[in-house]
Amino acid sequence: MELVAEQRGEILVVRAMDDRIDAAGAIQFKDQMRELTLAACPRVVLDMSRVAFLDSSGLGAVVAVMKALGPDRKLELASLTTTVQKVFRLTRMDSVFTIHDQVPEDLRQAD
Repeated sequence: MELVAEQRGEILVVRAMDDRIDAAGAIQFKDQMRELTLAACPRVVLDMSRVAFLDSSGLGAVVAVMKALGPDRKLELASLTTTVQKVFRLTRMDSVFTIHDQVPEDLRQAD
């Protein structure tokens, strides 16, 4: 699981570079996110624009990252593909997370 992180002021933008977060990569995703979020950023935005598939293990890993951040820090999601968006909607996790259509303009990385 490849993750690329960039600090933007008090916001950490993390881009998932793989096309799936599933049982095979969920633990690695969770561990890497934990390492990347050690710095006490109040907001973490996870750019999921490249993630085409998310299974229940992947969803569990995203929820675990949110919980690991604690109540004073926020995990926001951005750029969910249609399939991934459907998983969040069907599980009602779309009511738990702040989900942006795209990474906020002022936070985007140059490609």
